[in-house]
Amino acid sequence: MKITEQIKLPIVNEMELFEEKFRDSMSSKVALLNRITHYIVNRKGKQMRPMFVFLTAKMVSGGFVNERTYRGASVIELIHTATLVHDDVVDDSNKRRGFFSLNALWKNKIAVLVGDYLLSKGLLLSIDNNDFDLLKIISVAVREMSEGELLQIEKARRLDITEDIYYEIIRQKTATLIAACCSLGACSVAPEDTLLVEKMRKFGELIGMAFQIKDDLFDYTDDAIGKPTGIDIKEQKMTLPLIYALNNCSPKEKSWVINSVKNHNKDKKRVKEVIQFVKDKNGLTYAEGKMVQFQQEALSLLQDFPTSPYKDSLTLMVNYVIERKK
Repeated sequence: MKITEQIKLPIVNEMELFEEKFRDSMSSKVALLNRITHYIVNRKGKQMRPMFVFLTAKMVSGGFVNERTYRGASVIELIHTATLVHDDVVDDSNKRRGFFSLNALWKNKIAVLVGDYLLSKGLLLSIDNNDFDLLKIISVAVREMSEGELLQIEKARRLDITEDIYYEIIRQKTATLIAACCSLGACSVAPEDTLLVEKMRKFGELIGMAFQIKDDLFDYTDDAIGKPTGIDIKEQKMTLPLIYALNNCSPKEKSWVINSVKNHNKDKKRVKEVIQFVKDKNGLTYAEGKMVQFQQEALSLLQDFPTSPYKDSLTLMVNYVIERKK
C-alpha cells in the first residue's frame, strides 16, 4: 500500500464525502466556469491539505468531525487551488502535475479570473455559514503567502538572503498554508480552545518548514521526479543549501557563485559547477539537519495526545514529508 493511502486510512470516508462537497462548492451557473472547474477537480493532487484538516480534527476530538470541518477543508482546498492557478500565470508555466495548466489551455485572462472566482467562493463559504473564526485563519494565510512570494522576488533581485530571511520566506510562502490546515481542523471541532488551535497551527508550520527544505534539496539531486535539477538556481532562488555554502566560503568563491547565479544561470555547465560547489561546502548536509530539526519539533507537539489511528497517520505524514521522493 502506498504511504499516502496508508495515511488516508482513518479518514477514507471523510475524504470521499469531502470530494463531493468540494465539487459542489465550485459549481457555477456559467458553463465555461463549470467546464474549467471540472477540469481542476479531475486532476487533483495528493490532497494533503484536506487530509491535514481531517486528521487534526479527529485527533484532537477523539475521532469526531462536523460540518465545519468539511467547510474548513473545502475552503483551504479552494484557496490553495486559486493560488496554484495564479502561480502558473505568474510563472508562465504550461504544465501542472503533468497536465496542461489553465493558462495554457484557456489563456491568462481566464486563468486569473478563475483564480479570483475560487478565492471568492472560499471566502463566501465561510461567511455564509458564519464561520468567522475559520475565515480569519484562512485570510491570514492568504496575506502571508502573498507577502512571502513578494519578499522572495524582492530578495532574488539582490541575492542578499540571510538564513533568517530564508526561514521567513518559506514560513510565509509554504508553511503558513499547512499551519492553517491544522489550526482549521482543531478550530472546527474545538473553537473555544485557543491554546489547542495555536498548538496545532505551530505543528503545521513546523511540517511546512520541513516540507519546503525537502523541496529545496530536490534541486540538488538527480533522482527527483518533482522538478529538473538546478531549476532554483536558474530562477535565481536562494535556498538553504546555497545560503549555507555562501556563508562558509572565501570572498572570491562567494563572488564567483553570485556572479554565476546572477549572470550565468542559463549555462548548464556553470549551474552544474554551482551545484557541486554547494555539495562540497556541505550545504546539503546542513539543510538536511535543519529539516530533521523542524520535523522532530513537529513530532514533539503530538506527544501529549492519546494514541489513536489519527495521531499515527499524522506521524506518518510528518515522516513522509521528509522521506518522500518527489
